[in-house]
Amino acid sequence: MKRSSNRSTSRALGVALATGSLALAGFVLAPGAAAVAPGTATSKADCGIYGGGSVTLTATQSGTSATITVTSSEITTPIAVEANSVQSTLTLTKAGGGTTTFSGKSNPAMEAGGGVDSGPLTGTVASGDSLDHPGSLKLVVSGITVTCNSTEGLAPGPFVFD
Repeated sequence: MKRSSNRSTSRALGVALATGSLALAGFVLAPGAAAVAPGTATSKADCGIYGGGSVTLTATQSGTSATITVTSSEITTPIAVEANSVQSTLTLTKAGGGTTTFSGKSNPAMEAGGGVDSGPLTGTVASGDSLDHPGSLKLVVSGITVTCNSTEGLAPGPFVFD
């Protein structure tokens, strides 16, 4: 009986080791999560009579879905703005031609004179998309449309989606 018990234990241990090895191999060989590089880039924008200055764009990616948040301490809002009240549309140019648009109405509350913070704005990307400027950011606040046009490319470079 003891011998049978040792065989059962040995088989169970062998099955557990084989299962663990297969699981580890699957983990090691599994494709990585999609990523965009760089994750953060800066540019300059001209918003006409509303001013202009440096902007920071922060991008994330999950499959074909991507988000970009646009912030600036140099471009400010002249009035207090409630959370989730600004309709924002960011348009970036594809390296191979065409454009990709990110949009949303997801902003934090902003006080008068405070920096602009818009996003995350959502859009759809394909593997290998390279997005840069020229581009624009259109903000609709209390019925007033503000369009900011880029005056330089993204630094350190375009967003390249995995």
